[in-house]
Amino acid sequence: MGEFMENSEEITLTVGPGGEEDTDPLLLPWDRFSAWLHCICVVGFDLELGQAVEKTSICYLSFPDSNSGCLGDTQFCFRFRQASGRKSSLGCFLDQFDRDAPVCLKRDQGHYYGYVYFRQVRDKSLKRGYFQKSLVLISKLPYVTFFHSLLKLVAPEYFEKQEPCLEAACNDIDRWPTPHPGKILVLPIMGTVMKVQGPPRRKWRADTVPSLPLCRCFHPVFFHIQMLWELVLLGEALVVMAPSPAESSDTVLALVSCISPLRYCSDFRPYFTIHDNEFKEYTTRTQAPPSVILGVTNPFFAKTLQHWPHIIRIGDMKQAGETVKQMKVKKLKNLKTLDSKPGVYSAYKPFLNKDEDIIKQLQKGVQQKRPSAAQNAILRRYFLELTQSFIIPLERYVASLMPLQKNISPWKSPPQLRPFLQEDFMKTLEKAGPQLTSPLKGDWMGLYRQFLRCPNFDGWFRNRRREMMKKLEALHLEAVCEEVSNDESRGPSPRGCLQLPWGIPDSTWILLERLPCSVRQVTLYPHYSRGCKAITHFSCNRL
Repeated sequence: MGEFMENSEEITLTVGPGGEEDTDPLLLPWDRFSAWLHCICVVGFDLELGQAVEKTSICYLSFPDSNSGCLGDTQFCFRFRQASGRKSSLGCFLDQFDRDAPVCLKRDQGHYYGYVYFRQVRDKSLKRGYFQKSLVLISKLPYVTFFHSLLKLVAPEYFEKQEPCLEAACNDIDRWPTPHPGKILVLPIMGTVMKVQGPPRRKWRADTVPSLPLCRCFHPVFFHIQMLWELVLLGEALVVMAPSPAESSDTVLALVSCISPLRYCSDFRPYFTIHDNEFKEYTTRTQAPPSVILGVTNPFFAKTLQHWPHIIRIGDMKQAGETVKQMKVKKLKNLKTLDSKPGVYSAYKPFLNKDEDIIKQLQKGVQQKRPSAAQNAILRRYFLELTQSFIIPLERYVASLMPLQKNISPWKSPPQLRPFLQEDFMKTLEKAGPQLTSPLKGDWMGLYRQFLRCPNFDGWFRNRRREMMKKLEALHLEAVCEEVSNDESRGPSPRGCLQLPWGIPDSTWILLERLPCSVRQVTLYPHYSRGCKAITHFSCNRL
């Protein structure tokens, strides 16, 4: 959000002739606020009570671990599960946005994001000797750059002026238009205006993912980026041990984004603490580590998560323009002390051969002092093309599961999709595999077999199957429309209604009653004269 600038319509609040804002009668007070944020939390540290918000883990996630030594202002983010049985606020207003947004920027259905602005400064008037407070934005939207930019405007003012400033900010946000894919949004906030643009509609582009500083995030493990891409693609259990929440959250988010436009379907926690509700679930040794990416800063995890198969240990992040020494992947048995050196600790053997070209290209950029934005763009494009080369054969095969349009009849129920057969798919790779678009050599077949067993494939295929079923339903309804319009012998009834014989299957009427997006202005009611059902105002927009 805010990084996607192209020719688009600008959206702002409309103003009536009297100077007052026009309001949507369907929107209640705070509905616009709820489209962007679930709530705003202020978390202060009390020497006697501890963190002030005690009922949830938000209080612990909003503060760096004591060993981090974060003086001044620090920004980071975390992610936590939504309580079971609870519905998020104002979901209906974001349904259209979810349909049109790229998968990596859709609303998170089962989790909330917490965007933190933490301030720690010396204050001799306090018993602890430090002022420590966090302003936290809780949202379903994964707009990391946007919300961090918003906090940079709101948080410093809040720390200076307290609650009145926060109340004014909330009122401003409640005046914002709801998110719109591909539209420029004019968002007033505390006397200034943020002009941002939503992501383009369902496009596979390098700029449809959060603009994280990839080169800086991957700098400590620069020579292993391709192996890390495989680990994330396959949903492997992965832990990032970092010196601060900012570096932890940036690295985890960079890992998740490296397989875009494919959505990472397992759990990931940019900042995870020992007080988290899932601490026991994720650290138990009685079963294999779950498919999750954890970002941690507490040295306690060096021992607690020592049994995890893949560990990234990073030191203080250097600037992307500094050189880095090549380090081999280290064995897990070497990770036994708290002062272990930065690097990747894993016994994983990559399926694909190492791509030396991208390493040389980025190293050359460092030597020539290429701007960090250009370096990030190169690395982002590399990940995008690698993921596309991997996904295109799957997309091509899944498209072949769609029934032919000539087999769609208005007198029969919609045909079913053919099943996904792993061996049939693997056979297609011989002539139409990733070798058509990627120069990389290696065991692509083994990589696909492993991928077909992981949560990322399951999530991707469920989404594609759902989209194809909706397409089938729309095509079936279109066939019904054409049958009605072409059958001139079946004229309208005395009431002016188009009549369809009883031969139309019940499944068709069920589909009509669902009113999918492709159908507009449909009214159904039973009309039993001469053994017919009737439809009035029936039209179908061709997809």
